[in-house]
Amino acid sequence: MNDVVAEFSEYLTKTKNYSGHTAAAYDSDIHDFIKFYENFNGSDISLADMANADTVCFRAWLADRQRRGLSHTSTARALSSLRGFFRYLSKTHDVHNDAIGLISSPKVPRKLSKAIDVTDVADMHDAIRSIDNDAPWIAARDWALVMLMFGCGLRISEALALKNRDIMGRPNSLRILGKGAKERIVPVLPSVMDAIEKYVRLRPFGAGPDDALFRSVRGLPMSSRMAEKVIEKLRNYLQLPDYVTPHALRHTFATALLSGGVDLRSLQELLGHSSLSTTQLYTRVNMSEIMNIYEHAHPRAHDDDPEQSE
Repeated sequence: MNDVVAEFSEYLTKTKNYSGHTAAAYDSDIHDFIKFYENFNGSDISLADMANADTVCFRAWLADRQRRGLSHTSTARALSSLRGFFRYLSKTHDVHNDAIGLISSPKVPRKLSKAIDVTDVADMHDAIRSIDNDAPWIAARDWALVMLMFGCGLRISEALALKNRDIMGRPNSLRILGKGAKERIVPVLPSVMDAIEKYVRLRPFGAGPDDALFRSVRGLPMSSRMAEKVIEKLRNYLQLPDYVTPHALRHTFATALLSGGVDLRSLQELLGHSSLSTTQLYTRVNMSEIMNIYEHAHPRAHDDDPEQSE
């Protein structure tokens, strides 16, 4: 079975264009089931055994994960990985299993990180200058990174994937390669380009067209962990809540646009969500503002005597 799982992992990365991290998660989930199934079956399993796995086996696996203290989120992902594997087996190895389709995923509460107060984002600019007072180019780099995530709604990985050629000529939009190798066009505010251009002017190295835009102190391409530490440093300096993270900057971008009247389809495109249901989660955090508008605008919101208005 190990060879087939390895074959599936290669299919995910080379055919489906999944990241190595995502393929590794699938691999881990599938091997978790295989290990359980072998114990459940009392012997090593084959492709024929995979076809014969029934609902009792699948539910026993889910129960075993619960006993091990694994979260509903983790188990829902593992079940999704296993379903994908069975679809692959059906297409490529003529191994069919209908029982997997009868298993329901654990219900997972869908959560979004909180939006950052816009004034806190503004305070980050002066905080960066104070923290990196002895290294102006580092200060410029960190502010450009914050502006890209807050001003364009980029994921941290998308911002760090930018090359110098992507920002040459001061473009008014960026072509972003997001999850699943899905491309999207993101408008760039002049203030964002101003921050990027200041950083590029001060940066001491990495000026080649194909060089990574964001560089570490040693001149290497900046890693996600380095970028996370930038926000951690700002959060600690300004004594901000724990939810202030790189992703929260992207979240703040989304909620600000929604508050400004951007429709969900446009927001979905700007964020690079494959499913509109993911984008719709942002409507929850905007409900308090919607209710405030309702209270001020609806003609029936201020009826003093309901009976008189009937």
